[in-house]
Amino acid sequence: MTRTRTPAAAERASLHRALGSWFRDARRDLPWRRTRDPYAIWISEVLLQQTRVETVVPYYRRFLERFPDVTALATASEGDVLAAWSGLGYYSRARALRAAAQAVVERHAGRLPERRADWLALPGVGPYTAGAVLSIAFGRSEPLVDGNVARVLARLFALAAPLGSAGFTRAAWALADALVPAEGAKLDPGQWNQALMELGARVCTARAPRCLVCPLSRRCRALATGRTEELPRPKTRRAAVAVRLEMLLARRGERVLLVQRPAPGRMAGLWELPTREVANGARASGLWPPAHEPALALEPLELVGELAHAITHHRIRAELRHARGRARSTAATRWMGGEELAGAPLTGLTRKALALARAGPRGGA
Repeated sequence: MTRTRTPAAAERASLHRALGSWFRDARRDLPWRRTRDPYAIWISEVLLQQTRVETVVPYYRRFLERFPDVTALATASEGDVLAAWSGLGYYSRARALRAAAQAVVERHAGRLPERRADWLALPGVGPYTAGAVLSIAFGRSEPLVDGNVARVLARLFALAAPLGSAGFTRAAWALADALVPAEGAKLDPGQWNQALMELGARVCTARAPRCLVCPLSRRCRALATGRTEELPRPKTRRAAVAVRLEMLLARRGERVLLVQRPAPGRMAGLWELPTREVANGARASGLWPPAHEPALALEPLELVGELAHAITHHRIRAELRHARGRARSTAATRWMGGEELAGAPLTGLTRKALALARAGPRGGA
């Protein structure tokens, strides 16, 4: 079990001064740091989960243009929200975000709550998101722990338990709670939380941490004991599952044939090219998912190209082929082109495939 002492007041004050000073000088100019609007900050935090900052910036701007406030998001169709999210992956986040917006309108008259319990009662909101919005937007003394903060705390306090373990989680959240400044303190709680995340993202990185420029290096127990590469200890990961797919590109002029993934299931409601799994080098007899098979009769033709994709612990290699045949129109089978195709909620793999088709034939990923 991981045990760590609670930092004394003098140690907390020293950490606040060092990291606060560094953050004022080194912080990146990111669009969500130019506002205290709790809605905009909430959107940024959900977008940033498991996604790189560079990827999020254009999505953040487009999302706020399309859904400028919580009421606009709550009244939007699921398809519109998924279309704005398309390409980011983890589509359950988009559905939960919309459901949470609807709950805010119903329970809080469209005003984002200022209490932790109210945030945690919203769909898809956990301790990290609640802590982030409350501290950054409202200045509340609320802790947060994400991947970057977990890494900083693991090294700073030499937490020996593996990431994701119950012992590590308890210790990291206890430290985060002990370290967050009080409301009205010289260093704002939101600034402290952002500084911890910034340090983990840019200095205390997973590989090759930049200890020589770290503002907390003199206080870091991992550095003092030569364990910066060892900590945090990784959590046990599931072995990657290799999947081979065949994707079919059928055209009618400028339109392409798409099918909608059924609910329930992964990526439910998103549109994709007709796809089937290839097992042991031989084509499977049915489509993936099989519900669309009765409406389609497609013959694979020449290879357009190959591409790679990853979804959670699946590692996908896909062949994209031209196809011909017939397709009976159904609610989940549609020929799309132009603005409809551009605005459709497509799977990430389908976006890659259509980009490959536009680029022209090639043989590798």
